[in-house]
Amino acid sequence: MSAYWLVAKDGGVFAFGGAPFYGSTGNIRLNQPMVGIAATSPTDFGGYREVATDGGIFAYGNARFFGSTGNIHLNRPIVGMAATPSGNGYWLVASDGGIFAYGDARFYGSTGNIHLNRSIVGMAATTDGRGYWLVASDGGIFTFGDAVFEGSTGNLHLISPVISMSGTPSNHGYWLAAADGGVFTFGDAVFHGSLAGTPLSHPLIGMATTIYGGGYWFTNDSGGVTAFGSATYWGSTPQKLAAPIVGIAQAIGTGQFSRSSYPSGSYGYDISNWQCGSYPPSPHTVAIVQAVGESFGSANRCLAGEAAWAGGGLNLYAFLTYGETLSNPDPACAAIVKNSCNYGFAAGIDAYNKAAATGTHVQVDWWLDVETYSLSGIPSWSVYQAANASLIQGFTDALHSKGISNVGIYASPGVWPGIVGTYTPAVPYWPADWSALPASTCASVHLWFPGLPTGPVEIVQYNVGTVNGVQYDEDYAC
Repeated sequence: MSAYWLVAKDGGVFAFGGAPFYGSTGNIRLNQPMVGIAATSPTDFGGYREVATDGGIFAYGNARFFGSTGNIHLNRPIVGMAATPSGNGYWLVASDGGIFAYGDARFYGSTGNIHLNRSIVGMAATTDGRGYWLVASDGGIFTFGDAVFEGSTGNLHLISPVISMSGTPSNHGYWLAAADGGVFTFGDAVFHGSLAGTPLSHPLIGMATTIYGGGYWFTNDSGGVTAFGSATYWGSTPQKLAAPIVGIAQAIGTGQFSRSSYPSGSYGYDISNWQCGSYPPSPHTVAIVQAVGESFGSANRCLAGEAAWAGGGLNLYAFLTYGETLSNPDPACAAIVKNSCNYGFAAGIDAYNKAAATGTHVQVDWWLDVETYSLSGIPSWSVYQAANASLIQGFTDALHSKGISNVGIYASPGVWPGIVGTYTPAVPYWPADWSALPASTCASVHLWFPGLPTGPVEIVQYNVGTVNGVQYDEDYAC
């Protein structure tokens, strides 16, 4: 199952989706910072290599060391690497397009002696290892060996620089990714979506594609990951990092969602203003607290106290209700549902700001509560399902723009499709379910109910308990 590794500037490695952790330089003093990571080979994920700006190579798992430029004076720093199909070699590329080949990697040419309009930022090898592409920050493409030129953005004015590229399995196409989340496809590369037009709190620094090219992941320098197409979202790094993220690589994993807040099998509660002043019994690990009770509603009057009760396990949730507006536009809104998307975006900013104003630590995971119940008696959602879906997307965009990497959905599995139709975002899912053992729901809710958010099931709300006359929703971490 496709998974991914992230590497930080200090060489720390974060494994997601059950990808094995083979080691890192996170606790080693480096001469130069890391700039990338690559699996042993495009088909063997039994290890990985990290590369630093001086070309120093650090190999883990079954990845072998075949040499480096760590002791060579370079004209320009190393910016990327690619592995050979056998796993017994690799190429390093410098910002001037200079190529260094090790092991069974062959040298097919470089731009090291050519004047470039823009610096090289990455490379991708053909699947047979007999060629490679280099990409510059303006999207200019340089081909060597059997790599085929299928087009470039070198003659276009780009809003943001290109930061990464990947080739298709057929070798007849490639994807380019820009720092603003824009994606450019050439040849037989298929467009699966992008973040272009979405306000980003951190620029993107890398992309990785699934093994068959059916999807791709983006990551930014804070370790926030976004998935498109068949690429599955398995989590993002903790909100506070010792060093920024500098690279991402595809891996093979077990399909386990990686979390830092809630270890699998742990229990806890979600609470709101209804439990104000009365807290569930200890111990608890899961602790999800209501931020606002409706779109543009007041902050939970007991948010600060309940957040203190939650401790280090704090997550926040916002109850969403429908509306439309032309103001506070979300640049990523589709025109047909723009008004509801704008409303969701503005409501998300409002919820974040109101929660922050209470003194609560808001840079945590957030959940969007999507259900039909409404205190006012007015229907919570439009009869137009696409507009509902657009509002949810707008709210998600707003929290992303505030630097929140993990935004998930809370909804009853039988209710969600009726509200949003065929909208199935690749985000974590928290089902409200009291009909089965929570561990069974974790494993099987996607089989029982079609059309749910396609991200991993992270938490299950499995019971309603009562202590001293006060009700508490009980939760289980998958």
